[in-house]
Amino acid sequence: MRFVVANWKMNFLSDQARDFCEAFLADYTASPSVTTAIAPPFHLIRPVADSFRSRQVRVFGQNGHADPKGAFTGEISMAQLQDVGCSGVILGHSERRQLFGETDEALAAKVKAARDWNLLPLLCVGETLEERQRGQTLDVLDRQLSILARTGPTPLWVAYEPVWAIGTGLRAEVAQIREAHAFIQAKLRTLMAPNIGPVPVLYGGSVTPENFPELLDIPEVAGGLVGGASLDPAKFATLVKQAG
Repeated sequence: MRFVVANWKMNFLSDQARDFCEAFLADYTASPSVTTAIAPPFHLIRPVADSFRSRQVRVFGQNGHADPKGAFTGEISMAQLQDVGCSGVILGHSERRQLFGETDEALAAKVKAARDWNLLPLLCVGETLEERQRGQTLDVLDRQLSILARTGPTPLWVAYEPVWAIGTGLRAEVAQIREAHAFIQAKLRTLMAPNIGPVPVLYGGSVTPENFPELLDIPEVAGGLVGGASLDPAKFATLVKQAG
């Protein structure tokens, strides 16, 4: 099974999202070997979920709060994400960690909350350029994944996103990706109960139709978390076809 997830970030108005869905669906055929998901901005979740409801495309939130409700202005709960049609949620994206101060402690609570509301967490992990240059990549991944010891076994996906390769046009070398993904998979085996099953590890970092086939040739890569290329329906449809 391959996995292709679009992260629209803070892009698209209603009309643009509708046009995307129409164009993408015109070129999309569901495949039993590919799981496709799109994470729109919060205001677009319901219409996007409605567009894809019968087409086997999952809808994820881009973030979620650990509490089911409360006085948290500007936040959205896992319960609310589920209510508007989400089946999963991206957690710990590097932009959330770097720009909004999201901590490992907060993420542990969020993973548990997602599980409680039957949302699949897509946990993002990865190092900055400075951490890579200091030889700290595996230490960073170990720390970020160790929150799962506090959440208890839970179904999830993981995305390895070297921060220095997001939106920069840069991409980690094959050997670097293999090392990181192999480490993540080994760490997950020590943290997850056997009955949870294998955890897919996606790659995120300037994924495009030009480089995705090479990425999919890496045995440890289960798919892609896609940013910029996911805003073009033709490019995203191509990525889904390549995964099949």
